Amino acid sequence: MLNTAVILAAGKGVRMRSAYPKVIHKVAGLPMIQHVVQAVQEAGIKDIVVVVGHGREYVQEALAELDVDFVVQEQQLGTGHALRQAEARAKGADNILVLSGDIPLIQGLTLAKLLRWHQENNAAATVLSALVEDPSGYGRIIRNQDQSLQRIVEEKDASQDQKRVSEINSGIYCFQSCEVFPRLAGLTTANAQGEYYLTDVLAMMIADGRPVEVAVSENSSDVLGINDRVQMAHCEAVLYQRKNMSLMQSGVTMIAPETVYIDKTVTIGEDTIIRPHTIIEGHTVIGPECDIGPSARISNSVIGRKVVIESSRIIDAHIGDQSTIGPFAYLRPGTRLGNGVKVGDFVEIKNSTVGEGSKIPHLSYVGDAQVGRGVNIGAGTITCNYDGYNKYPTFLEDGVFIGSNTNLVAPVRIGRNSVTGAGSTITRDVPDESLAVERARQRNIAGWPKKTKHDQEVTDQ
Repeated sequence: MLNTAVILAAGKGVRMRSAYPKVIHKVAGLPMIQHVVQAVQEAGIKDIVVVVGHGREYVQEALAELDVDFVVQEQQLGTGHALRQAEARAKGADNILVLSGDIPLIQGLTLAKLLRWHQENNAAATVLSALVEDPSGYGRIIRNQDQSLQRIVEEKDASQDQKRVSEINSGIYCFQSCEVFPRLAGLTTANAQGEYYLTDVLAMMIADGRPVEVAVSENSSDVLGINDRVQMAHCEAVLYQRKNMSLMQSGVTMIAPETVYIDKTVTIGEDTIIRPHTIIEGHTVIGPECDIGPSARISNSVIGRKVVIESSRIIDAHIGDQSTIGPFAYLRPGTRLGNGVKVGDFVEIKNSTVGEGSKIPHLSYVGDAQVGRGVNIGAGTITCNYDGYNKYPTFLEDGVFIGSNTNLVAPVRIGRNSVTGAGSTITRDVPDESLAVERARQRNIAGWPKKTKHDQEVTDQ
């Protein structure tokens, strides 16, 4: 049996007050429509059609890596009109799952249960409903005395009594393809919105004596939609809470999880500790037995096992096992650290490889460098890698010891087991097992405080 999902994503989302389509705004690290597509895929539906309109190029870009097709709704004339645009593409399916692209909390399990209910009851259509405390903004499920569906009333068309109904229409439906598409042509705009309501198709089916089912969602938060940024923040908080619960249940310790924000795409190993005020984003993978935070922010990085990261910013980096980072370190894109590396306080590393067991303990900048194994870089050292036009590499071979406050003017190579004297500016390559010192001869001028005071008195006169 072929099932096709049609995701409605053509609207602008005026209440978002944005130049971009509502469905591409990120929630917990992903555009909200990506959450919807992933839920559909988790429900076992592989054939997915997305109806696009306003800002279609942004929506298509957001879904470029996912296996979906697109159809265009040039004019946004309602949900019934949107589904009709997908008719040519989807009418070959047995069942059509219809849902909006702005419901990022929907879960694959909920959709799978809806589809199963629809098929087991051989329904012409099945509506997913939910019981909520505040039904404002949603269409209401109006039932007959025998609890069968009488009709769905949109908020703007509802009477005061109907507005008090707490069972809402989620906007998620399953249809038999042969039942829904022939009826779309009969829709009218005789309603408060002046739109073609998809819900009117259900009324047609009921009038024709066709079986229309209502499946109540076990989790009312699954169906919450986003119309503005306040609702987006609420949905994002739910997604972060779900992620944290899932990680803790899988063996991750969180201290003050209400202060921890971890994207859905993040993977964390067992017995890792996540401390307060930590943010972990994108496609980050953290190994087991790590200690992360407090106040760390990690994006799109790979962290090995037994790594300690305290109060640091890490972007697009790769950190080997048993390394120690921070506090207040900044690892920029292209940083690759071997096993057992120490990066201390106020150290910045960019586009550099640091070998196993090397140490950069304090107050240093390392950019565009290849650092070998067992290297020690003293406090205040910088690689001078940019001349205003081009960037150049620095090579520190195994066992090098860089004295404090050394300037390494790239391109430059420090040979194996060599040492630079503190305060040196190194502009030429250093051979293996050598000491490089570059300083001006020291001059001591006697009586300097008295002389400067006398000069000051003369100036004052």
